[in-house]
Amino acid sequence: MNNIKKDTFTRSDIETSLKKEFPDLNKTQISEAIDVILESIIETVALDEKVEIRGFGTIKKKINKEKQVRNPKNNQLLFKDKTYKLHFKIGKTLHKKLNHISSGDDK
Repeated sequence: MNNIKKDTFTRSDIETSLKKEFPDLNKTQISEAIDVILESIIETVALDEKVEIRGFGTIKKKINKEKQVRNPKNNQLLFKDKTYKLHFKIGKTLHKKLNHISSGDDK
């Protein structure tokens, strides 16, 4: 990948990295490949299935249960419907890389 220090790694950065890695592919092909990958992940998570990318991590949908909440301004009791959120669990390889852990012991 590139060694330029940035705060955010964007889609265009991914396209640029892939273009360097696969110079025979054009920008449209790379963009379409990224679209297919992201759409597959979105569809899988939407179907309540887990997405596991070895070394990177797992993404799955979690439920925030429905509950009663209270408006602190007027003390009115409200009902909050269940909502969904994404949960990401970091993979072992990424965790080691982020924390600069040597790979001498792979337990």
